[in-house]
Amino acid sequence: MSDTIFTKIINKEIPAEILYEDDLALAFKDINPQAPIHFLVIPKKPIATINDIEEGDREVIGHLSWVAAKVAGELGTAEQGYRTVMNCNEYGGQTVYHIHLHVLGGKLMGWPPYTNNAKPLE
Repeated sequence: MSDTIFTKIINKEIPAEILYEDDLALAFKDINPQAPIHFLVIPKKPIATINDIEEGDREVIGHLSWVAAKVAGELGTAEQGYRTVMNCNEYGGQTVYHIHLHVLGGKLMGWPPYTNNAKPLE
């Protein structure tokens, strides 16, 4: 897997507004927020898509959810609620091929997202 923008953020080669960091994960504000609160949680291990998660990655994948809940609580959106989304591949809306958990909160959001951009299955 080639370096992605997320690899560069992990390596501190480009700036990001970091909300949380430990040995396994990094959380930072999305540069193109889709909700009043929108941050990403990424593993430091480069995993391209959900399909590429291996059995040995179970701890880090669970840790992403723990980080999401921790940061959502710190930002004051946990009690009212928030949405977590992880896209997979082109039809799933994935644009950066390093898995990342979107955490969105701060207002009611419709479902499903991206209905105007949906592509039919071929």
